[in-house]
Amino acid sequence: MKQFFALFLLIFTFLGCSSDDDLRRNPYLPHLNFSVNFDLSLPEYNQLNFPGNKFVTRNYGINGIVIFNLNNDQYMAFELTDPNHVPQPCSTLTVEGTEAVCSCGDGNKYTIITGQQIAGEGEYSLKPYRVERVGNVLRVSN
Repeated sequence: MKQFFALFLLIFTFLGCSSDDDLRRNPYLPHLNFSVNFDLSLPEYNQLNFPGNKFVTRNYGINGIVIFNLNNDQYMAFELTDPNHVPQPCSTLTVEGTEAVCSCGDGNKYTIITGQQIAGEGEYSLKPYRVERVGNVLRVSN
């Protein structure tokens, strides 16, 4: 009987485990694997050498990424697809100052500083990407 109880407890423990990422996985946005380097010594990325500046590229991610320099030690990178829509032409976000704006008519707006939704409807914030600075190079990946 003790063996049955121990086995039951072990199975229950394994089945009950899940990560927060699984619980909060966005059903609208596909998961992409990529890694890209941005050399901050190149003129194209020069604005990322100064806190409060951003860089937008449409070459990576689903509909592009935005990188924001918070303080030269912390950089934020987010997907430029509205996380509260299935990807479609209107869900491509445009960056206006420090806000990413959706054109699907629902008023969705997000801050590119934290990724949080600041207007509109939905339960998901912007999809974040990892940013690592090594010397003069930013590596953005997921």
